[in-house]
Amino acid sequence: MRDPYTVLGVPRSVTDKDLKSAYRKLAKAHHPDQNQDDPKAHAKFAEISSAYDFLTDKEKRASYDRGEIDADGNPRFAGFNRTSGGRAGAGAAGAGGFSAEDILKEFMSGFGGQQPRGGGRGAGSQSWDPFTGGGASSGGYSSRTTSFAGEDLNATATVTLEEAHTAASVPLRMPTGKTLNVKLPKDVEEGQQIRLKGQGNASPMGGPPGDAIVTVKFERHKQFRREGSDLRVDVPITLYEAVLGGKVRVPTLDGSAELNLPASVNTTKALRLKGKGLHGKGDLYVTLRIVLPETGDPDLESLMRFWRDQKPYKVRDN
Repeated sequence: MRDPYTVLGVPRSVTDKDLKSAYRKLAKAHHPDQNQDDPKAHAKFAEISSAYDFLTDKEKRASYDRGEIDADGNPRFAGFNRTSGGRAGAGAAGAGGFSAEDILKEFMSGFGGQQPRGGGRGAGSQSWDPFTGGGASSGGYSSRTTSFAGEDLNATATVTLEEAHTAASVPLRMPTGKTLNVKLPKDVEEGQQIRLKGQGNASPMGGPPGDAIVTVKFERHKQFRREGSDLRVDVPITLYEAVLGGKVRVPTLDGSAELNLPASVNTTKALRLKGKGLHGKGDLYVTLRIVLPETGDPDLESLMRFWRDQKPYKVRDN
């Protein structure tokens, strides 16, 4: 990840309040739903969310500001910056480029490259490893020289409301071309990030791979409209069901459910099915839509004329 302060466009002295304000502004501007024609929108939104999560973690932010870790949370060694292409930091200005092995050599020479007493540099001899405090084989440098992890990968998993509701496992094709099976956490929310250990880029120095940071996005549903944990759905009914009442089947994330309609139901108000929203935390609000026959009916028209002339009623102010 790039410098999180740069990603969010804030100074290092930014307050928690201003940080949150900057995030909200950027998240709204770059949300994939608002930029459906931009193929980079998902990656940009994920980067903004990752930067905000990083800076709102007080321990990570403090360590980053002190130069102890990089923007991916990986530790920095003195004088070496992972993201600077392997060149020495400010403390080694003018000294030229240094690889990780060069730095380790400096550590070793600084400790005299000493061996255990009574030993030579024959088979089985060891030197002190400054990273672990233990011995390292003299046949080469410590295995910690290859411990620099690979870069993390950002990806977006677009899931259905049903998949989020049931905490399903969903296939996700990564930027590398690899397909992963991602298990959604219980009560997953849109924008939530899932870290998949070891599923990022390989380390160029032979260390462990990075992680995959997966941002969850909810797919637009063909029936339900989401309002937080609440859901709304339109259900068509006949004219006689509206007048006489009855039982109708309505869709829910758990399958269809039966709804009792009272006689002369007022279709201007939504009927609530408690606990039938997302994750069972919200409710389902059913809006009834009266649908007339597709073709005109003389009897119905005659009844409506009688009703209009003999039993009129007002539903509007004008």
